[in-house]
Amino acid sequence: MLNICLTSNLALAIPAISAADHSTWNNLLKSHVTEDGKVDYKGFIKDKIRLNAYTQYLSEHTPDKSWSENEKLAYWINAYNAFTIALIIEHYPTKSIMDIKNAWDIDFIHLGNKTYTLNDIEHQIIRKEFDEPRIHFVLVCAAISCPVLLNEAYISAKLDQQLQHQGELFINDPSKNSIKVNKANVSQLFNWFGDDFTKNGSLIDYLNQFSEIKLDPNATIDFLEYNWDLNE
Repeated sequence: MLNICLTSNLALAIPAISAADHSTWNNLLKSHVTEDGKVDYKGFIKDKIRLNAYTQYLSEHTPDKSWSENEKLAYWINAYNAFTIALIIEHYPTKSIMDIKNAWDIDFIHLGNKTYTLNDIEHQIIRKEFDEPRIHFVLVCAAISCPVLLNEAYISAKLDQQLQHQGELFINDPSKNSIKVNKANVSQLFNWFGDDFTKNGSLIDYLNQFSEIKLDPNATIDFLEYNWDLNE
């Protein structure tokens, strides 16, 4: 009887197995990203072995048909952000990702038997395969004007909650967007990817889903200059 009870207790303690284990990435983010999204790139450099181990793990555990949509999306978001960090530390010190020639078009991401660029992951996989505009609040381009890097890994079990939180955080951050009832000065993200945000209504409709201050339907929208300085 004792053995049965121990087995039952252990079974209850073991979490459900996910399609991919992002715990290494989660620990790296906890160690080297502050709660407000500032990245310690020097810390990542010191921890490069663990970062390389995670990106190697991603290469060996690519999504397949058995994965849920949330498992796939969490994988690609984490991959994009992890490889962005890897790119920055490879060229560190740098003042901006813009100082890295063709940063988003470098073939350096090896996943399975394929090689990708950051643009491939964002535009040919994430934007193409997932109808989810909130991804623009979680894919981080290492710049001050980007949405902040969440200091935890994205996981399928709470992906919707994480996406929603990051959307609310970004849109209500006065350093990223300035919203008043009749006028809004918003991030260039809403200009560059306008089609993603307006599939089911106007940009104002979309902003009002997250904004604490609700815009008037006839409010004026302008787009802010993007600050590409490194988010450290």
